[in-house]
Amino acid sequence: MTPKDRKAAAQESAKTGIMTHRQIILVLVGLMSGMFLSALDQSVVGTAMRTIADDLQGLELQAWVTTAYLITSTVSTPIYGKLGDIFGRRRMFMIAITIFVVGSLTAGFANSMVELAAYRALQGVGAGGLFALALTILADIVPPRERARYQGLFLAVFGTSSVIGPIVGGGFAGVNQILWVDGWRWIFLMNLPIGLIAMFMVFTFLHVPHFPKKSRIDWLGAVTIVLAVVPILLVAEQGRTWGWGSSLTLGLSAVGIAGIIAFVIVENKMKDEALLPLKIFKSSTFTTTTLLGVVVGLGMFGGLISLPLILQIVYGATPTEAGFLMIPMVLGLASASMLSGRITSKTGKYKIFMVVGTALAATSYIYLSTISADWEIWQVSVGMVLLGLGVGQLLQTLTIASQNAVEAKDIGVATSSSTFFRQIGGTLGVAIFLSILFAGITDRAKQIASGVSDAIAKNPALMQDPRNELLLTQDPGALDSMVTTDSSFLEVISPELAYPIKEAFAQSASQVFLVASVVLIAGFVLSFFVKELELRTKSGVQEMAEGA
Repeated sequence: MTPKDRKAAAQESAKTGIMTHRQIILVLVGLMSGMFLSALDQSVVGTAMRTIADDLQGLELQAWVTTAYLITSTVSTPIYGKLGDIFGRRRMFMIAITIFVVGSLTAGFANSMVELAAYRALQGVGAGGLFALALTILADIVPPRERARYQGLFLAVFGTSSVIGPIVGGGFAGVNQILWVDGWRWIFLMNLPIGLIAMFMVFTFLHVPHFPKKSRIDWLGAVTIVLAVVPILLVAEQGRTWGWGSSLTLGLSAVGIAGIIAFVIVENKMKDEALLPLKIFKSSTFTTTTLLGVVVGLGMFGGLISLPLILQIVYGATPTEAGFLMIPMVLGLASASMLSGRITSKTGKYKIFMVVGTALAATSYIYLSTISADWEIWQVSVGMVLLGLGVGQLLQTLTIASQNAVEAKDIGVATSSSTFFRQIGGTLGVAIFLSILFAGITDRAKQIASGVSDAIAKNPALMQDPRNELLLTQDPGALDSMVTTDSSFLEVISPELAYPIKEAFAQSASQVFLVASVVLIAGFVLSFFVKELELRTKSGVQEMAEGA
């Protein structure tokens, strides 16, 4: 195709909103690049954090580097949805990428942990728009009936980036310098070329008409959602450190509850101009699907957080190796998302994937709840594949159902809202299940001490082994806290002494999986109550053009 032909095609799509498969794929490259950045940055920092904190001399502040990104990305998600409706998705996506790239550049040259946390917060402001706006733009240019097969590609990118994050982070952290710049700084600087490619692709190939709505910006809604969400996320991330019954935790929880009440009151008064119009919840399909998204996020991410920890503590994998060992789950997720997308496009049916997806995810957790330190890696991989097959069917189906349940003009807020609630569910799930995990280890302190004593009684020579000096000089009642702070000693001490500690951790993880399975069984039951609507055959832009 000549440049003249490309220009003519772009002008035609800008008028009608109808794009060819080739045009859609070119746009998707840009959208998926942005989504890749957003997903990657949620996991890439973890494996490099010790190196970063040592270099910037701020290990005690490491949690805030992650928390800052999480808070701003979550809070900004629904705001981007509304601003995209008002000013146009293409413009807001470009702004989101720009903010993310600037945040990445500044984070790459941070001189302290406080600076890094602030720049990560700036990154999060951009990241909040990348995921939700990408799915919304896809809804603008592709009809719901055809959308599923394209969204399968999105989820494959999302799953892959989430798993390779630890690999990339560990790789850069392990290199002293690249082009005279500290290796860990490239974790952030690598976002620049990818972000610029995404901007170029979207700017060059995304040409669809925008139908601006005369609407005030819901500033009060934006303020109250911050008051509602930030305290809750802070408690979810830091509550275990502060203490769930501490005055700070209880005070922030009270502020969060007050913020939620204020947000609902404001949104009710703002009606159609609201940041999150309450009218979209009149659709039973949207409401039930959103609730299912919260339940899935709670159970899925809550249980998922234990898997890399098991691989590292029980099997001695490094964070980088744990990333590689999670690949079976990604393969299950990618194959299930693409296959379910094709079937949905061909049949127009999607509810079956909510039912089967929650069933498979629940089954994977029930299976993993029987884990022990004697399991082989392949046995854990079976559970991961099952989980991937379940999750791969769920995430895109929930999004499509939410988008299809509202009018075309509300697709932006519907997409950002469903994404937002799923993120909230996931964040709360991580907090709840990490508490269950570490409380389970503490509860097994006597079991650990007894197991270590029994091993020494059977083989007294372990007392003289220099590898065990660190362990044997500790108070037996404090072994559980050693596991939760720095478990690297498990790979140094004798296997006979490491085994009871690893078994106690595996048993604690089994509790997490069992509770997560109950949550997903509740999701399985809830999926039957989703009212399946016929998938529309026109894209969002086409419908808005006809209604204009």
